[in-house]
Amino acid sequence: MAVWTERAMEHDARTELAAVLQLVAAGRLRCGDKTKRPSAATLRALGEVLTGSDFYEGEAVRAFAWPLLLQAGGLAELSGGRLELTARGRKALAAPAHETIRHLWRRWLSHGVLDEFSRIEAVKGQRAANVLSAAGPRRKAVGAALAECCPPGEWMAVDELFKAMRTAGHDPYLVRSERALWTLYLEDAQYGSLGYDGHHDWPVLQGRYTLCVLFEYAATLGLVDVQYIDPDGARDDFRHMWGADRLQRLSRYDGLLAIRLNPLGAYATRSTDAYRPGPEPAAGARNPVRVLPNFDIVALDGLAPAEALLLDAFATRSTDRVWTLSTASLLKALHAGRGLEELRRFLAETSTGEELPQTVTALLADAVSRAEKVRDLGTCHLLECVDEAQAVVIAKDRRAGALCSRIGPRHLMVAPGDLPAVRAALLKLGCVLPART
Repeated sequence: MAVWTERAMEHDARTELAAVLQLVAAGRLRCGDKTKRPSAATLRALGEVLTGSDFYEGEAVRAFAWPLLLQAGGLAELSGGRLELTARGRKALAAPAHETIRHLWRRWLSHGVLDEFSRIEAVKGQRAANVLSAAGPRRKAVGAALAECCPPGEWMAVDELFKAMRTAGHDPYLVRSERALWTLYLEDAQYGSLGYDGHHDWPVLQGRYTLCVLFEYAATLGLVDVQYIDPDGARDDFRHMWGADRLQRLSRYDGLLAIRLNPLGAYATRSTDAYRPGPEPAAGARNPVRVLPNFDIVALDGLAPAEALLLDAFATRSTDRVWTLSTASLLKALHAGRGLEELRRFLAETSTGEELPQTVTALLADAVSRAEKVRDLGTCHLLECVDEAQAVVIAKDRRAGALCSRIGPRHLMVAPGDLPAVRAALLKLGCVLPART
């Protein structure tokens, strides 16, 4: 008898989002430059920070989805094969998780970085030209079904959802034409073609795609709670197809039995205007830390992976449960683009009710002052004069000189917003600075 599992995903996703962002900030996640898919090492690293492990042992589902969601949402981008946080991603480190998750879901529906159906590896022929339909409309069809066909707080069997989607017209049609069905196949391109009658029924194609979207992306983001069993032998709607006798399953998502749109899902799909989280799980309370005057941060009961990664960014770990703040560790974090407000917020939320020691407060203030000694004001235009005499004439001019700064014998620096006025002043001096085309 199959082992049946029920997972409430709302609070898990909020915790995992923080952990994944911390992993990106630490430079530990890599994806293919062309495929955008996470590497094997990245899947292992993500598997270690997932709450309660992935859905199936040895099968990446949530670990596979998180890097793709961050890329689609503009929170991370690839640089030399390594994921790096964007400006939006850095802000997300301190932003409310439910707002970031809603953004990721809405953005992914229209900007996913790969075709999810490619994850149904048993169906061959997908890479042929002009076979599969555009993925964007398919995602939006499933997203609309989630918002319109799933009453918040109620369990819905996936086969009942399939019926509701067909009735409501939410059809994630997979192929560009009926003729293209003959290009898709199981095992053998001729005998196992999906073009034969009964070999491309709704549950086989649209249904499997829907299961992928729900299980790998909606559940990963915590929008739906899930009930599932092992995928092997879970569904028999493909057994009549040629070549299916060699397959235990048609996809890794076959084990999904039912979903429940939770408060986070209702918020993300616009079913509700405000997010009112469901009850926190009993084990979800954050473990306290103690900040000592000698700059040590002690977590006697341990920390969640995301919290440990955060402290790793700002402090030096001396033991499994002790970190030490220093000027060098704080400046290193600031140099990497991390904000001290992120650390302050963490300490305020997790410290044992005591105010930060004066020594630590002074250390943080000193780090802030060091970060403000030099500021980046953006790019400027560099003008080169024909000789030093011409540079002197321009620098002493009443109009042009007020907008230029000499930086060497023949060079002048102009802020971007002042360039039009400088060009006009130069024209009055009998010089022409042609507009760039």
